[in-house]
Amino acid sequence: MSSSNASAAESIPSSPVPKTLSSQTTEKGGTHGLEFIFWLLQRSKLFLALIPVAAAAIITAVTMLITGSDWNWVLFAISAIAAPLVGVGIPVAILVRASWREEDTTADWTPYLRFTDAKENQKWEGKKIPMTVLYEAYMAGRIEFIADVYETMLHRNQLFRMSFTWHDIRFYIAEFLRQNTGHDIQADHGDIAHVYNRGNDFYNWFLGETMTYTSGLFESQDDSLEDAQRRKLEMVCKTVQMKEGDRHLDLGCGWGPLVCHAAKHHGTNSLGVTLAQEQADWANQRAKNDGVSDRVEVLVDDYRNVPFEKFDKITCLEMAEHVGIKNFQKFLLQVRGMLKDDGIFYLQIAGLRRAWQFEDLVWGLFMGKYIFPGADASCPLGFVTGQAERAGFEVHRVENCGVHYSLTIKRWYDNWKGNKEAIIAKYGERWFRMWMIFLSWSTIIAAQGSSTVFMITLTKNTPTDKSSVAIEEAKTVPFSRMDRWVGPDKVTTQQ
Repeated sequence: MSSSNASAAESIPSSPVPKTLSSQTTEKGGTHGLEFIFWLLQRSKLFLALIPVAAAAIITAVTMLITGSDWNWVLFAISAIAAPLVGVGIPVAILVRASWREEDTTADWTPYLRFTDAKENQKWEGKKIPMTVLYEAYMAGRIEFIADVYETMLHRNQLFRMSFTWHDIRFYIAEFLRQNTGHDIQADHGDIAHVYNRGNDFYNWFLGETMTYTSGLFESQDDSLEDAQRRKLEMVCKTVQMKEGDRHLDLGCGWGPLVCHAAKHHGTNSLGVTLAQEQADWANQRAKNDGVSDRVEVLVDDYRNVPFEKFDKITCLEMAEHVGIKNFQKFLLQVRGMLKDDGIFYLQIAGLRRAWQFEDLVWGLFMGKYIFPGADASCPLGFVTGQAERAGFEVHRVENCGVHYSLTIKRWYDNWKGNKEAIIAKYGERWFRMWMIFLSWSTIIAAQGSSTVFMITLTKNTPTDKSSVAIEEAKTVPFSRMDRWVGPDKVTTQQ
């Protein structure tokens, strides 16, 4: 090659190496299907009933236009019946089928459990056992655990299948849909009250002395349950900035730990609301023991029947799940109406994660079937905060305390297991086994984020602020965000 050709070749720029842009990701997000389901569940039963009627009318009308025939009532009737079967049945069938797609289904569960029936033992020998089959058989006494239940559950990915079974489908059709589309006062009382009226000794055997049926807050994984629960109660009071003389409402007060703590340590006048007389009896005795019975009142009624008044602080720790998706907006508007303009609302709610896996849903159906019936508002955070903002609230703080819940539930599991003989003597083997599954599995579910609990601090979304207007106008504005949220110890956290 001549020098001139060499120079020319050197002057030609080489082709740039193609680069993959970070925006050209292969990651995929979720669809809008869940939001659509939430929207449907907020509609009335009449509206839901009209959907297949409208679909049938459209199908029949289009058929008339195409064929030139008269109105076909047979086609209309068939279409009205087929519409919900297709609209609900096909997605459910696809979900069920997908849950059974697993490459490796072999397992040796013999070191951990055994079937009491030889035929059933042979049926599942060498195979992963569907989770629903496991807990139904265990509660019925057809399975005996050789190893500890919790330790066995840690091996669940190798031993069990998170697949939907006939038991799940039957519950979904017979009960779950009814619960989700109901949620009137009578239905909620029927689903919920008996759960908490079962017996205070039943709950005391796992909740321990604090009788606090919610997550504690741990500064160390070695903290005692009691220390974590007292820390949690104080955290809630600090979060809403409880002060002496505050009128405080606690919706779903349980056995009264928060109303009594707030009255005793912060001087509030607290009203608790519960559906269970057993809980109210315990709460009233607790208030008497704490010397605050003159400042604590417990109302046994549905939250919708609370007499109207204005409160400085409103708290709701894991009751709103039972309100249901159908009534969630109405519930938030009711709370907003009862909250003073400068008040603070603390909402704590458990929910499944948005990016779910099959275990999350199988666990959720178990919980709806046996532990928390009608708690369908256990939704991802986006639903909750979106509903709160729609209702006119301003979100100031959200924390995910799922790992704290895992530590809490593991202590409940140890308490429950330690009281085995007393529990079986009073309530029988089935109830003991049901709670062994619930507490062991939920410890794991909370640890891995399948279901977690969100602590949310809310105020009314006022259009102006004392710090954003002139001094004269500020006199008519409820509060200053700066004064409330800036300063030492103004916002407490898990740590």
